[in-house]
Amino acid sequence: KFRKKRLRFGRSRIHEWGLFAMEPIAADEMVIEYVGQNIRQVVADMREKRYAQEGIGSSYLFRVDHDTIIDATKCGNLARFINHCCTPNCYAKVITIEAQKKIVIYSKQPIGVNEEITYDYKFPIEDTKIPCLCRTESCRGTLN
Repeated sequence: KFRKKRLRFGRSRIHEWGLFAMEPIAADEMVIEYVGQNIRQVVADMREKRYAQEGIGSSYLFRVDHDTIIDATKCGNLARFINHCCTPNCYAKVITIEAQKKIVIYSKQPIGVNEEITYDYKFPIEDTKIPCLCRTESCRGTLN
């Protein structure tokens, strides 16, 4: 129940690349840990600017808490390919293992083989809106 599931990345109808189940996943199971480099907010801000200057269109920065962000842009795992969806089949949870905080993706419901893994990014509300591309019936229209 707690082993990493068999997953693959491939072309997504939501946004460029996505992550897909290669085996059935039951509800409330661990799907994958979001892996990358733990950095502070000030470093994340600098990297975000540098990535934009380098032409890296997508950065993979995931906030753990007020002080810590996981940067999976250059040294992450397949979890970075999980797309946002307004009606997701998974959710992210911060857990602590041996005094270290980790982000783990869990299934909200049963997920079938070849189904895309998604979660709600829960971006903070900002004036500059990021369009949502999930196209579900209850799509909010923006990620933030």
